[in-house]
Amino acid sequence: MNRVEQVMGLPVSVDVRAGGGLVDHAIDGVFGWLREVDARFSPFKADSEVCRYDRGELSPSELSDDLLEVLSLCDHYERLSGGAFTARLPGRRLDPNAVVKGWAVQQAASLLLAEGLDVFCINAGGDVITSGEPEPGRAWRVGIRHPERPDAVCAVVESSGGAVATSAEYERGAHILDGRTGRPPVGLLSVTVAADDLVTADSLATAAFAMGTEGIAWVASRPGCQVLVIDAERQVHRSRGLRLA
Repeated sequence: MNRVEQVMGLPVSVDVRAGGGLVDHAIDGVFGWLREVDARFSPFKADSEVCRYDRGELSPSELSDDLLEVLSLCDHYERLSGGAFTARLPGRRLDPNAVVKGWAVQQAASLLLAEGLDVFCINAGGDVITSGEPEPGRAWRVGIRHPERPDAVCAVVESSGGAVATSAEYERGAHILDGRTGRPPVGLLSVTVAADDLVTADSLATAAFAMGTEGIAWVASRPGCQVLVIDAERQVHRSRGLRLA
């Protein structure tokens, strides 16, 4: 069963390789959860928990456990990247979206697993979680969009139990800023990270892109990660362990 809905400002597809009412109910739960996350954590909704906290209407002791976890993850990747990754740019509102999407979709995958569904693919605007094999002996195939050609892919990554995330500027322009300078980074066209979970993959891809060219070696050194980076000179930097179709 495959369903696509627009949620959190992007198309999300859920492909579950099984049938019956149980699957339909589980997918309903996935999209219900993602809509809840959007309502609670969006920096663009005035009544969201994130906006209320940013305006000082909520104290840290009044925050939900979920938001506390998200903010803790933001702080972790800010420290790890030396400040290049941040949810708190000076003069701007709190924006934890760089963590929220990966965190929310990873939680959505847990909902499917809790229902006993262990062969699926969730694609949230190009960031993907997979579980199991869609056919015996064949992994899921995740296409990586070409950073300069919207009608083409530059690589296809195989995944049968993990996550793949890409950070680039081809969809939303220069929306990723280097937290150390407050300016758009230079030197990279796209960063793709394959990891065990989408929080790690998405956050590291964003952090590496924010770092510019120094992010290439930095993200490649992260344990448990495989990377595919295209720099501004159209050179490809790829981990040897990355599984390409």
